[in-house]
Amino acid sequence: MDLRKLQRVVIDALEDIKAQDVAVFDTTKLTGVFDRVVMASATNNRQTRALANNVREKAKENGFEVLSVEGEDTGEWVLVDLGDIVVHIMQPAIRQYYNLEEIWGGKPVRVKLNPHSLSKPQPGIDFFPHGQDALSNQYS
Repeated sequence: MDLRKLQRVVIDALEDIKAQDVAVFDTTKLTGVFDRVVMASATNNRQTRALANNVREKAKENGFEVLSVEGEDTGEWVLVDLGDIVVHIMQPAIRQYYNLEEIWGGKPVRVKLNPHSLSKPQPGIDFFPHGQDALSNQYS
């Protein structure tokens, strides 16, 4: 399994539906269950569900297995389990309340993001607008 390819598929799927505050964390030293946690915010239940559905569909299209999807019934917090990557899509109030960055955020992964995907700067996370070549091959 190509972790970087799956990571890129997830990020692109989130950006397609205009996810906000996208963050990727390396969890290899924290757990043996998965290697990355991806977090993103959505403005409402409909967008949260649409983001999760797009991640699921894009992963399948690229040959990756979707193990499970949880939380679509309420749409406030949807989790997509892709095995090596777990994606949390939350509304901002839920994300702030549970503060998963505190648990998983010790080692952010530098990834190329669209400017709209990072509505507020997060310590230790860089964003690279599409088209910027510096570091894009190393971290994409």
